Amino acid sequence: MMPTGRLATHETSLIQLPFGLLGFERVKNYVLLTRPEEDPFLWFQMVGETKHAFLVVPPHFVLADYRPDLSELDVAFLELNDPSDAFVLNIVTLRGKAQATVNLKGPIVINRRSLIGKQIIPINACDYAIRHPLPLS
Repeated sequence: MMPTGRLATHETSLIQLPFGLLGFERVKNYVLLTRPEEDPFLWFQMVGETKHAFLVVPPHFVLADYRPDLSELDVAFLELNDPSDAFVLNIVTLRGKAQATVNLKGPIVINRRSLIGKQIIPINACDYAIRHPLPLS
């Protein structure tokens, strides 16, 4: 499934991750914040933890042909009736001054309509890197 367009982002749109993120399973609520000068990057901010946020990016900015294959269980859990219902984000890790990677093996998939999301391991995860290089400019 590939996202189309952009997700409306503002602080009042609460995104719920019932299972949390790997390593942050107890945190269930997030907001997606944008800064025009940081486009296409976004901040996946923990609600109630203003000092904790993940830098994320829609995958098509990193790898044009990124196509995570979701399991039927993940599709049903997220109630994705159509591929356009899914908004996919990947977590960026900064490694020093001029090094950054993107986790393509564990995308965050959000239902655009319900704002329920889940970090998933795609069926085709072996096709992607956990530390895909991100060119910085």
